[in-house]
Amino acid sequence: MPRTRIKICGLTRPQDVRAAVELGADAIGFVFYPPSPRALSIDRAAELAALLPPFVTAVGLFVNPVREEIQAVLERVPLQLLQFHGDESEADCAGHGRPWIKAARMRPGVDLVEFSASHPHASGILVDAFVEGYGGGGKTFDWSLIPEGFGRPLVLSGGLDADNVAEAVRRLRPWAVDVSSGVESGKGIKDAARIAAFIDGVRQADG
Repeated sequence: MPRTRIKICGLTRPQDVRAAVELGADAIGFVFYPPSPRALSIDRAAELAALLPPFVTAVGLFVNPVREEIQAVLERVPLQLLQFHGDESEADCAGHGRPWIKAARMRPGVDLVEFSASHPHASGILVDAFVEGYGGGGKTFDWSLIPEGFGRPLVLSGGLDADNVAEAVRRLRPWAVDVSSGVESGKGIKDAARIAAFIDGVRQADG
């Protein structure tokens, strides 16, 4: 079995970036969606991204941005992957000079195969819980909505924490897992012990 990759999203403090890296995170997510309590200014994101060592991926999360917003971020922040969480089309996501993934907001009636086909150049598809507004809000969704043999890199998100991530990895064998509120002591404030427990849960499931 390949090793499940781990992304810690919504970091806002240097000490949390350092802790996530030291504990073994593969990717760090920075939020560029102003309504989010985890949103960063470009200056702050640049400071945090500068802390990342080689082979830890800097990911920028956007929700229905205009192209100029993304370009303004990329001029200052060395993002290696873009993550789109809104209602973006394939054309909206492409053309920024970076690989990208697209989030599917899962609920009954969502055809993930059809959704995936509408974003053929995405590096992967992220599945999250549907809530009013954007983002999963720390909510899980019915994992049975994910078809067997999906066939593309799948990033599992939505209500994951140290208590359920091992079961999720064993059941679904995603390419990666993505966590934010599940490793927090407050919105945007990560807890190193919770990050460690989460990563340990993934590694146990990987065997």
